[in-house]
Amino acid sequence: MIFLLRGGWDFTLYYKVVYYYFKLLCYIKFFRSLIMESPPPLSPNLGWQDLLQSWRRLRASITFKLFSMLFLFLLSMIPVAFVQGLVHEREGLQHSATEEINRKWADPQTLTGPILTLPYRREILMDKGKTKTTIEYLHFLPQQLTVNGVLNPEILHRGIYTMTVYTSDIQLEGKFSPNQFQHLPVEAQNLLWDQAFVSTGISDLRGIKETVTLNWAGKQHAMDPGTVTDHLFTSGIHTPVRLTENVSKKTLAFQMRLKLKGTQKLFFVPVGQETTVKLKAPWSNPSFDGAFLPDERKIGAQDFTASWKVLHLNRNFPQLWNGKQYSFENSSFGVWLIQPLNHYHKVLRSVKYALFFIGLTYLTFFFVEILTGRMVHPLQYLLVGFALCVFYTLLLSISEILGFEKAYLIAAAMTIVLITAYAAGFLRSWPLTVVMGGILSALYGFIYVIIDQQDYALLIGSLGLFGVLALVMFFSRRLEPALPNASVELS
Repeated sequence: MIFLLRGGWDFTLYYKVVYYYFKLLCYIKFFRSLIMESPPPLSPNLGWQDLLQSWRRLRASITFKLFSMLFLFLLSMIPVAFVQGLVHEREGLQHSATEEINRKWADPQTLTGPILTLPYRREILMDKGKTKTTIEYLHFLPQQLTVNGVLNPEILHRGIYTMTVYTSDIQLEGKFSPNQFQHLPVEAQNLLWDQAFVSTGISDLRGIKETVTLNWAGKQHAMDPGTVTDHLFTSGIHTPVRLTENVSKKTLAFQMRLKLKGTQKLFFVPVGQETTVKLKAPWSNPSFDGAFLPDERKIGAQDFTASWKVLHLNRNFPQLWNGKQYSFENSSFGVWLIQPLNHYHKVLRSVKYALFFIGLTYLTFFFVEILTGRMVHPLQYLLVGFALCVFYTLLLSISEILGFEKAYLIAAAMTIVLITAYAAGFLRSWPLTVVMGGILSALYGFIYVIIDQQDYALLIGSLGLFGVLALVMFFSRRLEPALPNASVELS
């Protein structure tokens, strides 16, 4: 029952269950009194008619029927294990297809910067009083950074698989304060003002659609690929900006516009002392993620808007440092343009309820037997179980084309019609057949509700199990040791 509430079945335990089940069968002969009501004494002169009658009485025993049903149930679970593996295989194929789209379009993007870097000379004392001059870097983060972005998503196809990509128009502007260049931790004569440069981190340069120009203090600077130093990021663009010693007397304003492609994700690093980011896109299923959630968001039926405001106090790196001391990885934030549904995830969840579903179906046929005396052949149990397993392959294959909801409806309808029509042949009763069809429909509806309402799955599943247990206790309160009408000829 714990497996059912958790929504899954651990197939590593399956083979242990089968092993102990067969081991249990070896001991059944020592407990014949439990599975036969008043078994006839064996005699060396026992005839074929007596043996046949004993076999019929054994088959009519409820305990024997339960053991047989358990064995058939375990057999039915074997295809379920293969279906679960098939779901993982198809999901892997989807991942391969999306990776191929990434390689040909652009990876998920993370934007960092702009950051001003000022080289300086450092004298290192070597052996025998000798000195060595090295070039190191001071990194300045902007006092204020404002980002305005518009994303235009689209769906790309690779066979039957799809991937969300986007083209973005991003405007960055901000300023460096004069106070940032005062009281620097480096002697003034060692600063290389004329070698200063501005760099911006872009995780995948293939996504840049147009030439990028930086407006720095009123002058236009074309950005070049590369980062000069790996202190900040491994992929990005840069441009030299010649500074002078009087930079501490004026504000350095900048603007930059990016046309950037990417896949699913667009993140930003809050490098400003005060960072403001505003995004909008014609997409109704955004997933906001990262170190910070939006301060304001509005998600409509066709689009969304979101805005963030992050202070330097909210992150773990300063506005000025030298060398390679800090990492931006844990401070980024942004949005994922996710697909509305991950049908593989839902199919996998439905497969995990196969234990519950097949067990309840077998239990329904079992109570039909004990309440009406209509015997169901073990092969008929097995075929019904296999039909229930085929439901999951139908669900998987159809959902790849039509989506999960339509696939579930079609696969459930096909399975219900198949099993109901088959049951009509051996139950030989239309009322019983209609009841079976109704029970199957209710079970499929119940499982769908559990899958769809993921947050309340435990509550709904617990109430459902309680209701099933109550029904089982009600119908089994007056069980006889053997099935009624056991003397009739069995088919």
